Amino acid sequence: MSRPEAPTPRELAVQALSSVERGYDLLAPKFDRTPYRTPDRVLDAVASALAPLGPFDAGLDLCCGTGAGLDVLTRLCQGSVTGVDFSAGMLARARRAAGPAVSLVRADARALPFTAAFDLAVSFGAFGHFLPRELPGLFAGVYTVLRPGGRFAFPLAAPPRPGSRAYWALLGFDAAMRVRNALWWPPFVMYYRTFRLAAVRRALAGAGFAVELSPLPEFGRRPDGAPRARLVTARRP
Repeated sequence: MSRPEAPTPRELAVQALSSVERGYDLLAPKFDRTPYRTPDRVLDAVASALAPLGPFDAGLDLCCGTGAGLDVLTRLCQGSVTGVDFSAGMLARARRAAGPAVSLVRADARALPFTAAFDLAVSFGAFGHFLPRELPGLFAGVYTVLRPGGRFAFPLAAPPRPGSRAYWALLGFDAAMRVRNALWWPPFVMYYRTFRLAAVRRALAGAGFAVELSPLPEFGRRPDGAPRARLVTARRP
């Protein structure tokens, strides 16, 4: 992030010492020029994988941020598209790019203000902001806002190989965040290693979803043959 338009180290430090909501309010003007914005390659892969399951009517982007995932829904949904996030700053940026047919709602993903109104819900890159104990309630809320037969979909990358550079980088980041949260208030919840496939499947099934996994072929396979990235699709029966 050495480009002039990217956040400065000082700006990132101020964000990291804020709450999650306040931190993203501060980062919002430059968020789309950081590595944290979901790459178009991921968005396109998810859209391609979901297309054969559609068309869908109403779509929801959970924790939509500046709105990168809203474009996936506008491609797949014939009806309304809604983005929800609890950062006013991120929603303000999303509004600049969203079309007039897109609705943006400020709300906590753990207390969604909707009834069974959607046929497809997606989320990109937000699950590190939820502690493992919060996942059952989060997924139960998504189940509630989907119509029968509706689907909740999100990409999930394979964990890095133990001992690899990526493994140590993520381990170091999570360790630093735990130290920060032990010493500083309010906490900034952002962990890379807590959203694990086995626990996610259990929490989705516990919420009532039927869970399907499919590889995202655009990202290839690891030497052991496992896909480097999967699409998790949870269907409300």
